[in-house]
Amino acid sequence: MQEQPFPTGLVARVELTVTAADTATAVGSGDVPVLATPRVVALAEAATVAATAAPMPPGRTTVGTRVELDHLAATPVGRTVVAQARLAAVDGRRLAFEVAVTDGDETVARGRVERVLVDRERFLARVGEGA
Repeated sequence: MQEQPFPTGLVARVELTVTAADTATAVGSGDVPVLATPRVVALAEAATVAATAAPMPPGRTTVGTRVELDHLAATPVGRTVVAQARLAAVDGRRLAFEVAVTDGDETVARGRVERVLVDRERFLARVGEGA
């Protein structure tokens, strides 16, 4: 694999305006109409993907390998949440991000997401072998 293209400190943010489709009721993770934890995780991961998008070498991608997230506050339908990811550490192909999801001044969730840099074709070939 080539030299590491990702310097620590890379940041990105993504936004989501919560709809009924994003609720715990809709995704099956609960029975209340608030932003579902699985959607919070997906939003945090989307921010990590966005952080690596520009410097991504051709033929490479990252895959998620670990998520540690504390979901701290409920968010009702109609509110807009912002996920921000910061690349905190690089260890070979492993990328460790600190993530935070906020609703205005309130922290909705915070934690860490790890991703691994892989060769896209080789990764997909291995997945195809298992199908």
